[in-house]
Formats: sequence, C-alpha cells, structure tokens
Amino acid sequence: MINDSGKTPAKILTTPAQYLSGVGANRASLLRKLNIETIADVLFFFPRDYQDFSDVRTIDQLEEDKLQTIQGTVEKIDLRPTRKSGSLLKISIWSQEQHIEAIWFNQAFMRARFSVGQRVLVSGKPKLQGSTWQVTHPRIETLTEDEQQAKPSGGILPVYSLTEGIQQWQIRRIVRNALEKYTDLLEDVFPVEYLESHDLIPILDALPQIHFPSDSQTLEKARRRFVYQELFILQLALVVKRSQMHAQQLAPLLEATNKIDARICQLFPFDLTSGQRDAIKEISSDMNSRLPMNRLLQGDVGSGKTVVAVYAMLLAVAHGYQAVMMAPTEVLSRQHSLTLKKLLHGSKVNHLLLTGGLATGPRRKMLERIASGETDIVVGTHALLQKDVQFKKLGLAVIDEQHKFGVRQRAILKQAGIEPHYLVMTATPIPRTVTMTLFGDLEISTLRDSPPGRQKVHTYLSDNSNREKWWEFVRKKLLEGRQAYIVVPMIDESKLEIANLKETYESLANGQLEAFRLGLVHGRMTAEEKDAVMDDFRRGEIQALMCTSVVEVGVDVQNATVMTIEAAERFGLAQLHQLRGRISRGRHPGFCCLFANSKTKESRQRLDSLASTTDGFKLAEIDFKIRGPGELFGTRQHGIPPFRIADLMRDQSTLEESRRDAKSLVAADPGLADDSHRLLRRMMLSRYGKALDLGDVG
Repeated sequence: MINDSGKTPAKILTTPAQYLSGVGANRASLLRKLNIETIADVLFFFPRDYQDFSDVRTIDQLEEDKLQTIQGTVEKIDLRPTRKSGSLLKISIWSQEQHIEAIWFNQAFMRARFSVGQRVLVSGKPKLQGSTWQVTHPRIETLTEDEQQAKPSGGILPVYSLTEGIQQWQIRRIVRNALEKYTDLLEDVFPVEYLESHDLIPILDALPQIHFPSDSQTLEKARRRFVYQELFILQLALVVKRSQMHAQQLAPLLEATNKIDARICQLFPFDLTSGQRDAIKEISSDMNSRLPMNRLLQGDVGSGKTVVAVYAMLLAVAHGYQAVMMAPTEVLSRQHSLTLKKLLHGSKVNHLLLTGGLATGPRRKMLERIASGETDIVVGTHALLQKDVQFKKLGLAVIDEQHKFGVRQRAILKQAGIEPHYLVMTATPIPRTVTMTLFGDLEISTLRDSPPGRQKVHTYLSDNSNREKWWEFVRKKLLEGRQAYIVVPMIDESKLEIANLKETYESLANGQLEAFRLGLVHGRMTAEEKDAVMDDFRRGEIQALMCTSVVEVGVDVQNATVMTIEAAERFGLAQLHQLRGRISRGRHPGFCCLFANSKTKESRQRLDSLASTTDGFKLAEIDFKIRGPGELFGTRQHGIPPFRIADLMRDQSTLEESRRDAKSLVAADPGLADDSHRLLRRMMLSRYGKALDLGDVG
C-alpha cells in the first residue's frame, strides 16, 4: 500500500501504479503495455465501451425476444459434439429457485470461461423452449464479490482495452480501488462559474460516473465533460500557438503589386483558374503582413496547387528574399524541380535541387550558393532540415504533403531575426473536423476546380475473371501511343518483396506485355536509378512502368493514361485516389482498373467508393468515416498525443463548441494569466507544449 504522508496531491497521483492495491510489480508491467504508468493513468484509463445490464429481471419476469438481463450462479456446464462436426456448449444458470440455459454453437473455446459456482450476469433475448428459458449466444459477465456488492441488480459495466494476462474484472477492480482512494485529490481545471455556464459536471462527479455509471443519462453527462475538456485543451493550445506567432510580428512584408503580379503571371503559359486566383489572393494578403503566414493549401488531385506555390515563391523572390520548397520524397521533389525549370525558362530566377544522396563536393557548392543568396529558390527533401543548410534571407517556406512531415518540422526553417511565411500543401483533401485539430493552427485555402482540359478518369473494380480482357485493353492503348502504370503494393520492401515484384515484372515482360518496353521502379532503388527510370518514362522510352506507391504524388507524365492497381485492397482510399490522379493530367481520358480480393467490409467500402466518384473531397469524408482521423493522418506522426476519449466523428458539435470557447477565452485572457485559468494553462502546456512548440504563454 502507498504511504501518502507528506506528499502533495500531484506527487501522489504520479506514484507508479505498481503500488496500488491489487497491482504489484508483475501486473504493473502488463499495465505499461496499456500506457498505464501512474495512479493518474489508472484514473483516466477510460472504458472503450459499456455493457448495459440495467434491465435485470427474475426468470418469472422474462419476455420473449426482448433484451433482458438475469443475475445468477453457474450450476452446470455441458460441452458436447454435434452431428455436423460442430459443438454445443450449454451453461445452466440458477437464479432465485429457477434456472435458465445459455447456449453457444461451435464456440467450444467459451468453455474455459466458466466454472461451477461463478456469479454471472447473462444478457440476451430469451425464448421459452417447453418449460425452460433459453438464451442463445448471450453476453455474459463474470461478477467478482465487490461487483456483486456494488451492482447487486446489474447496471452498466465498463469494458476496458486489455492486454494478454489481464482480465476485465481485474482492470475494473484496479480502477475502482484507485477511484475510491484518490478521486478526492483531483483539482478541477475549470472554474466553478465556467462549469455552470457550459453545462459541465465537476470532475469529482464525472470521474466515478465515466467508469461505473449509475445510468445512461449520467454516463452521457460524464462523457460530455471529458470529451469537452479534451477537445477544449487542444483548441486552447492551437489558439495560443496562433496568437504567439502573431505576437512575434517578424515576417517580411511581401506585397503583390500589380507590376509584380503581371511579371509572375507572364511566366505561366496558361490562364489561372478562378480557384487558383482566389488562393493567390488569400496568400498574397497573408504575405503582405508582419504576421507570419501559416496557411494550408489543400486541393484535389490535379487542381493546380504547385502553380499557386510557385507564385508565392516568386513573390518572395521579387522582394529580394529566398524561398524553399520541401517535399517528402525525392521523386516528388525532382518533379517540382522539373516544373520550376519549365516555368522559369528564360527567367533570371536561380533555383537548385538539394537531396540527400549528393556527393560532398557538389553539396558543399550548393550550400555556399544558398548561404550567399545566389540561389533564389531551393527545392528538396528532408535534406533541407539539416543544420548545415543556411539561408541568407529566407522569406517563404513551402512544405508539400504536410501530413508526411509532422507539426514540429514546420518550425525548423525559422531563421534568427526573421520568421519566414509558411505555406503547407496537401493533395489529400481533409475533413473539416481534422483541419480543426491536426491543422488547427493554420488558415486554410481550398482548390476545388481543375484547370481546363483535364480529362475524366474511368475507374473499374474487377477480379481475375476479367484480367485477360483488361490486358487486351491496355495493349490497345499502348499501341495507340499512350503509356501505362502497373502499381503493386510493397509491404516492407524486404528482399522477398523485391523478388516478388521483379517476378511479376518478368511475368508481364514475357507474357501480356511482351511486345512493349517495360520499366521498374521501387523504394529500394537508389535516387540515381529511380531518376533514370522516370526520365525514360517521361520521354516515352518506357511504355509501361511497373512501380510501387513511390509514384503516388507529384509524378506528371501527361501521356500516361492507363493504370492497373494490383491487390488494391492493400492501399488506403486516399492513396488509391492519389495514384489514380497520375493518369488524368493531359488531354486524353484516363482508365484505371483495380484488381482486388476484398475480404473485409471496410476494403469493399473503400474500393466501391473509389469506383463511384472522382471527387477527392467526398472520398476524404468517406475515408474519415471508415477509418477515422488517426489512420488518415497518423496523429502520433504529428506529435499530437492521441485522444483518450474524444471521437472526431461523433463529437463534431462539441469540437465546434470547444473551438469557439477557446477563442473567446484567449481573447479575454491572452496569456491565461488569470489565477482561475492557472490549471488550464498548466494542463495545456503539459499536454501540447512540446508538440506545438509553445513558448511560455504567461
């Protein structure tokens, strides 16, 4: 047991969970697998679900085909084989001088859960078979003695995430012990007046009820309290982060005068779309301010984001500043470099490509050109984040495919004395609730329309029965002069996977596509090898390119109009949409065939959605509903801790509410200096200070 004498409440709550009653060293090592280290972690280890046993009846009160619960004792266990090579498990449960039978077919493993004399709650829809009540495949909860005393008539029981070696009743007992001994040590981060005005119950009432609720109404109130708090603290951090950036006022003033605008637009051999013009207007307004721009430019595949980014970089250069454009892969950074080369042909603007694989000599010369200011625009990968990359006068940082970097990497390019403007881009349209969390410290510009002349992509979902017919179509298109991608999944890039990829390549080269020139590109190749293959593909020397998802973003070969995606169920929906976007970039229509073996409901939903629409914004919402935000963008990769209880799909209205309230609070108390906000400030810095690089907000 813990001796709490002389310790502050905060110290006591950070005591290792090992010293809690019922834990010990061995069980503590198991709890660590559930990210439970301290007493506070136990208190805030929220249930993942609940089992409602609240409609508890005696056997003579039962009704057929209604969900009801009976509490009783296991009297007899019978497991026997059936005629059809299955099994029948029958548990006889004694309750108030009567018995009911619980039955499972072909679930012999359930036998190990029961022993004669166990006290259990049985929940299901019973049927009367002769004079005996039976319930098939019910939910059953084993009750410990303390649970029987606490819930003699059933109730709502928490269901916690588990790890091997720990059972539900053990977690419940540990949590109950912690609640009884330590709940009173907690301070409420919200002032009493705030709780009352926002319809939030105090933490001393909410915490016991989120774990062991009295009823469903009280559970909902407790859940609202913790969901609101979790989302509010995040929104508070994001609002404070934005206000800190604004308070610095160190960014250069970069006005888009009529003369500069005309000079930049003259470089583009096409008219800008209205969406591009709107985005440029928003970006130009931000850059003509001492407040550092912090803007997200999102747009669907082929909407022309790169052109908008080039405009912003040239605006910085026009005022004597440098610009940098960072992409997550060498393939994408080289594509951006090629785009700049075409657009800046004949211009005095100097640009270079800096990647990780450069030899020491050429790299040193490039670094000298960057440091001296001789180079106006630098394009590259993570190599740009190294300490030896020094800019003379950086005015703008463009980060492409932002979600593949992480929040903190935005700040690395900051220069002493001058804060550059930031423009981050993504070709993965983002649901509104996600932009308010993972991207909540950015303003947002959205490109929805595509440049004129872009052709539609026809998408087909198929199986092996149509494979030869599809390859016949591919051959026809190649003979017409078009080019094709064959995309295969790469799981771990092991030698075995590479061998399988090459085997598939050889099969096509000696089979369906033997009459055509094939190329192969994957992530294990060197940068030089990938460049050589991609250059050959761009020039048309390779007619069909077998590749992994290294071509997912940025690759622009307008003559490539046919795509085959093998094992499409292994790709995410956003990834499939990005891949498909490689074949809608020129004046010829695109054709994409997905070969899949969809064994799960989720993968079928994903593929059906892709085949039904080419609208990336619709697909983003569908993907969000199927997989959730964590899977879409990887919150851990952003440095933002995962939510304990909030659900961005279910809790959208609470998210909106918490965002409004956070803005109001920071407007009224920018440094959270008021003593009543002391605990809010401490919690915000503890949870998000490092992830969002928050300074001392006081």
